[in-house]
Amino acid sequence: MTPRDVQTLTEAKALSAVAHPLRSRLLDALAVHGPSTASALAARLDEAVGNVSHHLKVLAQAHLIDEAPELARDRRERWWRLSSPSTRWSTAEMTDPAAVDAAIAAERLQLTRQLERTRAWLDAREPGGAWDETAFAMQRWLRLSPDELRELGDELLALLDRWAARSAEPVAAQDGDDPGGDREPVLVFARGFPSRP
Repeated sequence: MTPRDVQTLTEAKALSAVAHPLRSRLLDALAVHGPSTASALAARLDEAVGNVSHHLKVLAQAHLIDEAPELARDRRERWWRLSSPSTRWSTAEMTDPAAVDAAIAAERLQLTRQLERTRAWLDAREPGGAWDETAFAMQRWLRLSPDELRELGDELLALLDRWAARSAEPVAAQDGDDPGGDREPVLVFARGFPSRP
């Protein structure tokens, strides 16, 4: 992923959009499943079409998604796609207190959603299944300076970017197997911050 593929959010409007639970889910659905219509997203997320349409407009006004008119079969159909495959933000780059507040709210929402997804996986997993053998959780205490933590974060992002590019490529069929048939959306998240045991 190149720096152009990453959208840096610095304005309260965009960060507030990301901090909304349904809008965050819509962004995730577009990231996982690609361009979609409001009705397809509503069905996928079990939401009302009108509600989804409203929130898609808010995301578009915040420049987080764009229309994809070339995918429409007629003039009434509206398709949406992510403006960028990845977003980032840093409160250190913000001067507007409203943007900082929105960034913190977005970060809290993301953490809550990550924890909810982790709990759902633990509650629904099939012990001994293929995914149970490969899913992982890790924790490691390190002693780092702020510059070293930044370097570690950059290395982790580069690694995830490499895997994201690989997962976007079609898998060649081997011995008649369904190419990529065992691939499912997988959430990978890691955090690094100063703390005490």
